[in-house]
Amino acid sequence: MSNIKVRFAPSPTGFMHIGNTRTAVFNWLLAKKLGGKFLLRIDDTDVLRSKKEYEDAIRDILVWLGLNWDEEARQSARVKRYDEVVAELKKKGRIYACYETAEELEVMRKKLMTQGRPPIYDRGALKLSKEDIARYEAEGRKPHYRFKLEDGVIEWNDMVRGKTRYNAANLADPVIIREDGSYLYHLPSVIDDFDFGITHIIRGEDHVTNTAAQIQMFEALGGKVPEFAHLPLLTGKEGKLSKRLGSLGVRELRAEGVESLAICSFLAKLGTSEAIEPFYSLDELAKSLDLSKLGRAQPKFDEEELKLFNHKFVRGMPYALVKDRVDIDERFWEAVKGNINTVDEVKEWERICRQEIEPIVEDASLDAKAAELLPEEPWDENTYNVWINEIKQNTDKKGKELFHPLRKALTAQENGPELKLLLPLIGREKAYKRLKGIKA
Repeated sequence: MSNIKVRFAPSPTGFMHIGNTRTAVFNWLLAKKLGGKFLLRIDDTDVLRSKKEYEDAIRDILVWLGLNWDEEARQSARVKRYDEVVAELKKKGRIYACYETAEELEVMRKKLMTQGRPPIYDRGALKLSKEDIARYEAEGRKPHYRFKLEDGVIEWNDMVRGKTRYNAANLADPVIIREDGSYLYHLPSVIDDFDFGITHIIRGEDHVTNTAAQIQMFEALGGKVPEFAHLPLLTGKEGKLSKRLGSLGVRELRAEGVESLAICSFLAKLGTSEAIEPFYSLDELAKSLDLSKLGRAQPKFDEEELKLFNHKFVRGMPYALVKDRVDIDERFWEAVKGNINTVDEVKEWERICRQEIEPIVEDASLDAKAAELLPEEPWDENTYNVWINEIKQNTDKKGKELFHPLRKALTAQENGPELKLLLPLIGREKAYKRLKGIKA
């Protein structure tokens, strides 16, 4: 059994949007491709903003997308473990207390930037005497804690970016515990990845500097550093991140009839050198995953492009993927799918073919003659051509003058699937009445 293990670690502070869905898709596909496991980790250390409704919605969307998980973890249940690690790292001098207020840190940051220097924390807290600390605590100040980075170059071979290196001297020691004692993202994430044996981490490129610091955290824990891949962040079609894109919910796309596999297919190939084509199986999509084909440029995500892609996706969908969702057989699905944009639209053609409609009479004499010439059943896809040839021989109609009135009488629609496919679905009795102008 492969020891490969990846994770998706959403915070239940909002609904799944297109950006974190893309991260989930890549992680799941990598686990599948490498025969590994997929861990769902709920990063709920932000007690004030984490809500059960968001967590439930995240699970619901993951299941709908087909991204099932093998294991699960929850950060709020692991605080005792984080405390133990922090105690050890404090003893080793890798975690230290700081007493600056947020306002003081902001003043320091602005001062450094005006001097044209990077806004890196100066480790002033390490120079505090016992008297300084006692004075601060008497004032009621509570410390926040930072992880102390060791000097030297931090480098890794990124699965997307290639060789990546940072000089630790150019990085600020990250804050890992807030003044109120709550944990920030950095250290708990590393402890979890270490404890759960995570081997590969795929996330957005906004985490690259976090990765540099977290590599030293892995080393401080004595753990093996995972493989990293940092995906270029999505931008809107205007070339910048829009508020709409940042919050575009997968729930909304689902409600608008966008297929889960269409979303996965689209996101997995967006920004790669490969064409965006429909995949009708996550297993097949996983086999095609190749992180080396991801470009470094930020891919443009266009909601309308996704919806147009969904139209193409639906029109190629095999019946096996929809049979449990529709009340029609394979013959009906194959007849109408080329003219629908969402699976739900099949209901309209089911209504037109099976229920009563008010026919639209455009050429009464043509319709009447066509009714007389209707062949006897059973009907198949050849019936229509035989019938049309009979009508042509018995009338002077051809082209649009012939086809349009028949379509309006039989379906009450301007356009739609080929009549040769619809005619057997409508049946002789309904077709005859409709051609006679009778509701049927």
